[in-house]
Amino acid sequence: MFDKLLIANRGEIACRIIRTARRLGIATVAVYSDADRNALHVRMADEAVHIGPAPARESYLQAEHIIAAALATGAQAIHPGYGFLSENAGFARACTERGLVFVGPPSAAIEAMGSKAAAKHIMGEAGVPLVPGYHGANQEPVLLRQEAERMGYPVLLKATAGGGGKGMRQVWSGDEFDAALAAAQREASASFGDATMLVEKYLTRPRHVEVQVFCDNHGNAIYLAERDCSVQRRHQKVIEEAPAPGMTAALRDAMGTAAVQAARAIDYRGAGTVEFLLDEDGSYYFMEMNTRLQVEHPVTELITGQDLVEWQLRVAAGEELPLQQQDLTLRGHAFEARIYAEDPDNDFLPVTGTLAYLRAPDESSHVRVDTGVQQGDEISVHYDPMIAKLIVWDESRERALQRLSTALRDYRIGGTVTNLDFLYNLATADPFRRAELDTGFIERHQTLIFRQRQQDLQRDLPMAALALFLHRQQQAAPPGCLDPWSPWGSGTGWRLNEPHLHHVMLHCHQHDVNATLEPLARGGFSICIEGQHTELRGELRGDELVFEQDGHRRRATLACTTEGFTLYLADGACHFRELRPDTGETAQNAAAGGLNAPMNGTVVSLLVEPGSDVQAGAPLMIMEAMKMEHTIRAPGDGTVSQFYFAPGDLVDGGAPLLAFAASEDARA
Repeated sequence: MFDKLLIANRGEIACRIIRTARRLGIATVAVYSDADRNALHVRMADEAVHIGPAPARESYLQAEHIIAAALATGAQAIHPGYGFLSENAGFARACTERGLVFVGPPSAAIEAMGSKAAAKHIMGEAGVPLVPGYHGANQEPVLLRQEAERMGYPVLLKATAGGGGKGMRQVWSGDEFDAALAAAQREASASFGDATMLVEKYLTRPRHVEVQVFCDNHGNAIYLAERDCSVQRRHQKVIEEAPAPGMTAALRDAMGTAAVQAARAIDYRGAGTVEFLLDEDGSYYFMEMNTRLQVEHPVTELITGQDLVEWQLRVAAGEELPLQQQDLTLRGHAFEARIYAEDPDNDFLPVTGTLAYLRAPDESSHVRVDTGVQQGDEISVHYDPMIAKLIVWDESRERALQRLSTALRDYRIGGTVTNLDFLYNLATADPFRRAELDTGFIERHQTLIFRQRQQDLQRDLPMAALALFLHRQQQAAPPGCLDPWSPWGSGTGWRLNEPHLHHVMLHCHQHDVNATLEPLARGGFSICIEGQHTELRGELRGDELVFEQDGHRRRATLACTTEGFTLYLADGACHFRELRPDTGETAQNAAAGGLNAPMNGTVVSLLVEPGSDVQAGAPLMIMEAMKMEHTIRAPGDGTVSQFYFAPGDLVDGGAPLLAFAASEDARA
């Protein structure tokens, strides 16, 4: 076994590898960019080496910098984690040539699976079932379109060098094909430096089921059950679980055997994942093989009781697999929810921000949190916006799902928009509880998952108003004032011979609200909002808020950040902010006829010429941030008179992007 290991990655996976290495007595070396100088993985490692500026292409993707760091610190092995250089055959080869152990498969295996088209050919030769499609070298758009029409729509365009949903588009008709192909090629080129595409028949209601495989250098190969990763947005996984619901022993054995067969076909070593599409009739088709550890590997660890990073290290050190197939046992059920800084209500657009308030649920034998951030850390535009992975386990799917919903409810994050509410709604949705899963789950159940019920508004507005008032009182009370009867310490705004009323203005659930709070003689307040009166008692102790209404007492947590407030309740969170009087100083970009950048990012392309007349919804320009593209569209019919940025320019979130003049009909 190695004495010292360098982790060529960042964030939660780097921290997760460090924990296993430390348990095994292996010293660790972290690498970091300018943006990650104070990151958690840097603080956790025994040593850390600076490798470049914040952009990944100048730091975490610089193979020579990473190899130099390993040699300088005396590390004997490099673990690539996932993403970045983890599936870069050149990096794996360079490690070997410099006398370093690459904790992953041989470079030849990475190359074999690096091209989706080549991988399909190899798997076909090995007898692994394939989805009908075109995987050829001819990339003429006319030919690709002909192949799509031959298969029949819908089809799926996929970058052959891709992964993580990048360079992938669904095409439902011939009218959409050319634009979808151009977008997929552009995204693939930006993400992987390779715009080569394949075209596959798109199955309308498949499940995404993947099999974890492991191979050593002694001819041993096993599969460690499967994971269901069907619930996805933007072709990226949201909630994964193991084992897959409804999986029979016979189907598990068939898919597992096919996965091992795929691994043996390329002389694989270490941890790998063979991804399948599982159709409604029980047929399954090879999609791709990921030649690395997967983001969702913890659910497999929890149902098998094995540490897959330890397995990786032992195999890389030349040891045999710890178990044979017949020795493997499965126990219980596990879920993983990926917690992101993103806006589900805005097409899951990634967002930046500072984690001004962060409180994860308590970890136990049932709850695990894999993260690479702490309170006060910044979500940067340079990297993936994942905050953490929340993993839960219990004896059955039903009980594990209850653990998941409870843990999501108890997760508190303030300072940036997150997908926590979306995940909670998804995990508690009846179709998800019934395991009615397929890759179109989120789109089909949008109204259920993105619900904003009227009763939420009626319940939350009075509580938000009271919470804001109590926070004001807390902030107004002078420090050290211990006299409860002192008028200087009350913070109530009491005035002689004046009505004892308090006014707050807030924005909550897309509503601007004026609330009046009148203290009641029997305690508590009568809160009036738009003519509706609600009686509430409340007490704020630090960040803990105790509410009482009609004898029903509840506890909540109030998080205050520069962005506003979040009230964390037992059945969800309420986000609101205080409204200040409008002094006329706020810039009104809409009145000036402009469109603002929805996030920090880079301008990819301008889609119309200045002076062009456009219709509502027409694409005007494309921005990219955190490895995802976002299209800026016309808000109505009008004219684009000027762009303020050119392709390649960096743009701050909120900055005006272009000058747009609405047409006379649109203004009318």
